[in-house]
Amino acid sequence: MIYRFKNYQKRKIKRAHLKLGETRADGFSFNVNSVYIEQNCKPWIGVMGEYHFVRDNHENWEAELIKMRAGGITIVSTYVFWIYHEELEGEYDFSEDRDLRSFVTLCKKHGLYVMLRIGPWCHGEVRNGGFPDWLLKKDCKLRENNGEYLELVRKWYGRIFSEVDGLLFNQGGPIIGVQIENELTDQPEHLATLKEMAMSVGFKVPIWTVTGWNSAYGAKVPLEDFLVVFGAYVDAPWADHQEKLPPSRHFIFDTMRNDAAIGMDLINATDDDGWRLPYEDYPFATCELGSGLPISYMRRSIVSGMDAYALSLVKLGCGNNLVGYYMYHGGTNKIGKLSTLQECKATGYPNDYPILNYDFHTCISQYGQTNEQYELCNILHLFINDFGDMLAPMEHVAATEFVIEDDVTHLRYAMRTDGKAGFIFVNHHQRFLQLEDVCDVVFDTGFFRFPSIDVKGDIAFILPFNIKIFGKTIDYATLQLLCKGEREIYFARIEGIEPRISIDGVEYIISDGKLELEELSIIVLEWQKARRLRKVHDRIYFEPKVEESKVAYTKTLCEKAFDIPYEAEFYLLKDNELKWFKLSVDSDEGFVEIRDKYDVAQIYADGVLVADSFFDGLCWNVPAALIYGKEAYLIESSFRQEIYLDLK
Repeated sequence: MIYRFKNYQKRKIKRAHLKLGETRADGFSFNVNSVYIEQNCKPWIGVMGEYHFVRDNHENWEAELIKMRAGGITIVSTYVFWIYHEELEGEYDFSEDRDLRSFVTLCKKHGLYVMLRIGPWCHGEVRNGGFPDWLLKKDCKLRENNGEYLELVRKWYGRIFSEVDGLLFNQGGPIIGVQIENELTDQPEHLATLKEMAMSVGFKVPIWTVTGWNSAYGAKVPLEDFLVVFGAYVDAPWADHQEKLPPSRHFIFDTMRNDAAIGMDLINATDDDGWRLPYEDYPFATCELGSGLPISYMRRSIVSGMDAYALSLVKLGCGNNLVGYYMYHGGTNKIGKLSTLQECKATGYPNDYPILNYDFHTCISQYGQTNEQYELCNILHLFINDFGDMLAPMEHVAATEFVIEDDVTHLRYAMRTDGKAGFIFVNHHQRFLQLEDVCDVVFDTGFFRFPSIDVKGDIAFILPFNIKIFGKTIDYATLQLLCKGEREIYFARIEGIEPRISIDGVEYIISDGKLELEELSIIVLEWQKARRLRKVHDRIYFEPKVEESKVAYTKTLCEKAFDIPYEAEFYLLKDNELKWFKLSVDSDEGFVEIRDKYDVAQIYADGVLVADSFFDGLCWNVPAALIYGKEAYLIESSFRQEIYLDLK
């Protein structure tokens, strides 16, 4: 069957209409037009991963940033949570795990750009959205142009700037962008004031961002001052109910940028005054593609590796030109001087989160373990980092027939093209649905026709056509383009599809994984091997598969040893039949695997809470180093039925 596309229509690129962009003294520049970001006047797609430095130990930062870089991340985004740095008014803490300057300096060392999300309100499942308790006790309105509040924010912004002065882009540093506020949907004047204030204390960066989600019409923002960024999550951990959500629209090629479900606990679903964000003025940019999800008490949803990969691939096919993940690296909340610092019903939030655990089940865990998302998403990142300049100007062109999210029969596909060359995006994955095989698929781009393929199983892929690399024209390939070496082009073999390629009019079937041409090698990797391919600073290598070491431990039922100090783990305390276990391990290396079925669990070592979890159906991995040589206890409450679980 022939699969065709709608007519290609080239969009006129607007330039100089946004108050964004900057050129350094050495000539290096970033600019933003209406379609893509420009790096040194060339199209560029950044790959941005969220990693909260304060939710990890500073001793780990460098190793974790190296992992992120190896996973294809080019921009590290991070919140600067006010409550973490000024929990007591006037007493600042930017030391050790809160040392912002050291973190940004390490990003620079490893060739990573930085996007600072400076709030002042951040959300991020942090207590009060990041506001210190003392701020909430002030007799002034927050998150608006109130004089007293603005002076407090100005002081806070100034303190952040003092920590990063010398590390901004125009100073030769890695900080290329700043996000103002978060999820503020109807106060453009306040957003403009915050940007002006941040600039007045010293922030000067080429890219200023603001979140744009609300209804389909988008948030109200100052139209010229920001790159408006969006998100997409496959479930809603903030929802306070146990119902399974309908199939997610994020697995179909729907070009609507706005996920109106994000923050629906905080914002109105629609706007009544006719507001419409002029999407055509901004590149499609994301800051919160949900490569994982936090575990809340009521909803314990798990994002699979394929969920994350297909989600990102679909958004790329829809025109996404800034690929931003939240979270890319999980974390562990601190406990403050006055309170625990997680978000919960006690702080006015609709749902409850663990005191410490912000693992997110994402690309990299809170303890530095790489997950399936890490490998699969890197297949896309290799492609973006080497061929983003080619992809960024290409327009999204839809299939002739739109496929809805609960359709398991018809093929989901789209194209990005410049009218001559391009890429076909195919997604055959829908979370919690089994899609039917689609056989004898022949893509017709309007000026070129692919050979027939069968699309079977749980797969998603990108096919190139008429693209030029190293002076050769790849007419088509039934392979996924990965990256390039000095004179090599790497592809991944797509499961169930014959590996065929046409170069300069000559067709080849690559059965043995390699095709040698004059001054050019085509290397085809099996899908599982492609997952381990890495490219860092032009060095291409394969990362060995590392099995996490499991530590033997003893768990002995015992009597209650002490009073639980944190009332915030409310559901644990409500259960009158808590089980106490004495824990011990023989080594400080590797992980303790806890496979019990509980509702809420905590581990204390020498009386200090070191780990906690809401049961989600997965094995709970806890570093043995948290327990070794200490008097440790595991406390579990009985499993409850009144929750939502993906994994029964």
